[in-house]
Amino acid sequence: MRAAIYARYSTDLQSDRSIDDQVALCRTYCSRNSLTVVVEFADRARSGASVHGRDGLARMMDEAGKGVFDVVVVEALDRVSRDQEDLARIWKRLRFLGIELRAVHEGRADAIQVGVRGLVGALYLEDLAHKIHRGQAGVVRDGRHAGGRAYGYKLVPGQPGVTEIDEAQAAVVRRIFDDYLAGLTPREIVCALNSDGVPPPRGAVWSSSTINGSRKRRTGILQNEIYIGRIVWNKTRKIKDPDTGKRVPRLNSGDQLHTAAAPHLAIISEETFQAAQALKSTKGSARPEHARRAKRLLSGLLKCGSCGGGMTTAGKGRGGVVRVRCIRAVESGTCDHRRKYNLQSIEEETLNGLRQELRDPQLIGEFVRTYHAERRRLAANGASDRARIERDLSKTKGRIARLVDALADGLLKADAVKEKLAALEAERRKLEGEAAMAAAAVEPIALHPAAITRYLDVVDQLASSLRAGAGGVAGKDGEHLRTLIERVIVHPVPARAPLDIEIRGYLAHLLNAPQIPPNGRYTSGGNDGAARGI
Repeated sequence: MRAAIYARYSTDLQSDRSIDDQVALCRTYCSRNSLTVVVEFADRARSGASVHGRDGLARMMDEAGKGVFDVVVVEALDRVSRDQEDLARIWKRLRFLGIELRAVHEGRADAIQVGVRGLVGALYLEDLAHKIHRGQAGVVRDGRHAGGRAYGYKLVPGQPGVTEIDEAQAAVVRRIFDDYLAGLTPREIVCALNSDGVPPPRGAVWSSSTINGSRKRRTGILQNEIYIGRIVWNKTRKIKDPDTGKRVPRLNSGDQLHTAAAPHLAIISEETFQAAQALKSTKGSARPEHARRAKRLLSGLLKCGSCGGGMTTAGKGRGGVVRVRCIRAVESGTCDHRRKYNLQSIEEETLNGLRQELRDPQLIGEFVRTYHAERRRLAANGASDRARIERDLSKTKGRIARLVDALADGLLKADAVKEKLAALEAERRKLEGEAAMAAAAVEPIALHPAAITRYLDVVDQLASSLRAGAGGVAGKDGEHLRTLIERVIVHPVPARAPLDIEIRGYLAHLLNAPQIPPNGRYTSGGNDGAARGI
């Protein structure tokens, strides 16, 4: 029989010789059992908790489908995976292909072995996580760092986890707090730091988010309690996304935080820190949902044509007209597109472009033809996808039902399956959405006769509001029209030169259907400049 050998070790801390040792052990097993080794696969420094990012395993499964070998030999089943679901799926896939899975220490894999070894592997990972967490908590109690190193500190050579103040960076921290309390905004502070060439904690330039951080997660220089000699650890935990294998942060509750005094790490006084917190609490909206509502037609849609960043308001010009400019030129000083633009002129030119677009019967007709041709192609190719989605959805629902039954029967505790059940529910919702879209792909979609007229009426009403000097045009009609616009790019032009804007958007909303970007482009001009491309 033709054999494939698979070997894996978990972290960079392990020796690369682990692969050679595993392969040698498996070759000896193959020799004793009259197996001919035809190919070897390996994953170095890859965790067994997930199959994501394991190129060697992926290549092995690809070659298995081609019938290159008859048996897979591993040192132990946990080399394949320590996750119950992944190990069972790989074994079932190999069995379907007529390929045996053998472990040197455990023999030929069967349903019982896969179930037991998968459970043992999962329990090992959970126990290891608890031990690591306990060890990190002990590190914090000793006044050392259990995680990343904050700006303003450096590691002490030969003493793991021990940090000391970096005087050069500490001076920058004090400068940030002093400037903030003096009335400077984080944007103004980072512009000054970038202008003075002060190296940032990471990346090429400072940004206001480095100083502000997240109010909810208590991050950022202004909110980091390490600067007053207090270590706060375990703010978040990481949960691995079963679909991508990436670790996603989740906030922990207040009673899970670990706090330890470290007065030798204090850079600023308690009074300075609390004054900064009091000042920060007075800024920002108490109801953040209001900030997500568009106040103007193009709120959140304007982009700088030089760097690709957003555009932000920059005061008012003559007659109280709102002006906008590149946000990166304001925040970090890293964009040279510094001209300020009349927002009303940009809005008017955008509406002119949309009006011309919607009144072009040739372009609209081409869009509808292209749209339907794409839907027919998707429908022709989507039969197998729909069958796969339905199978996956049925399996996911079955797993949810089994977990719920186990909970109801008292076989499992709620805490033990809470995260798993949440992940399965998310997967179910995702698959149901895919199933709905797959079903919609075969349904004919027609352009409603009144759709274009409706949008044109909205354009005309908004244009009238702008000419009348209305302060904001992002009401119900504005939100309706914003569905056609993906972004409006403002390209840099010299002072007093006409506007040069590019509109990118979707016409699929005219069909009240899922978005498929059109390929057509248009060119239009106006008194204030030129609008190009949708």
